[in-house]
Amino acid sequence: MRQDSAAPYRTSSFCGHSSCVEVAPLPNGDVHLRDSKDPTASPHLFTAQEWSDFVLGVKAGEFDFGR
Repeated sequence: MRQDSAAPYRTSSFCGHSSCVEVAPLPNGDVHLRDSKDPTASPHLFTAQEWSDFVLGVKAGEFDFGR
């Protein structure tokens, strides 16, 4: 699936260089995720539930490797 060039992609305020992950919420609640180094590549698509589960996992520390 090709990304919509008008999608409102956001980059984390912690990103201080051009190698960042960008996210765009879609009108139906799904989320597009892309690499800022190649914005023309197809984004990864997450359902609203998948994205919610991922965010909850991040907040719970499930992805804190090496701690």
